[in-house]
Amino acid sequence: MQQPVRIAPSILSADFAKLGEEVRAIDLAGADWIHVDVMDGHFVPNITIGPQVVKAIRPHTAKPLDVHLMIAPVDPYLDQFAEAGADTISIHVEAGPHTHRSLRHIRSLGKRAGVVLTPQTPAKALDYLLEEVDLVLIMSVNPGFGGQSFIESALRKIESVRTMIDKQGLTVDLEVDGGIDRVTAPRAIAAGADALVAGTATFKGGPDAYAANIAALRGG
Repeated sequence: MQQPVRIAPSILSADFAKLGEEVRAIDLAGADWIHVDVMDGHFVPNITIGPQVVKAIRPHTAKPLDVHLMIAPVDPYLDQFAEAGADTISIHVEAGPHTHRSLRHIRSLGKRAGVVLTPQTPAKALDYLLEEVDLVLIMSVNPGFGGQSFIESALRKIESVRTMIDKQGLTVDLEVDGGIDRVTAPRAIAAGADALVAGTATFKGGPDAYAANIAALRGG
């Protein structure tokens, strides 16, 4: 069942020189989750942050930290991100040899487990995994950098995954990340998404604009 839309601003687009302030600002502006993009320069062609930054921002918000791990191998780091304060930990199906085991381990740590599909990863990759997850994240850009344009084929994948979730009667968040703005957001929602990650579209204009930016993504 499609749930009310949650907005998860990606701190990848925040001012890292004052990250705590930025997190507090988007929290107050109406963010539902705080999205944290972790990249290792190996699985994706960029390097961002590690568990210490997650730990550092944790005291600045009571909102859920939605941590997207774009790292491989991912298994050695799951405990560290859980201990740092992540609420949801999402992993790519290509980031380890046994995705099912990894997802179960995340849940054993008391965290919500998410699985991520990059643009070339088929929806069918979720076969036999959906019952093990709390969230599916569909990438509508190639992972690694912010500010990219929305890939149209993601809409078909969103529709397919929404059908899979509903057919099985599961309560699984369907999140979309990449090129989300006031034009693509309603299209993603219409296709079945109920959580949207937005970096550039959230943080543009500075703190005074954050509330309006978030409202626009909701369709307000």
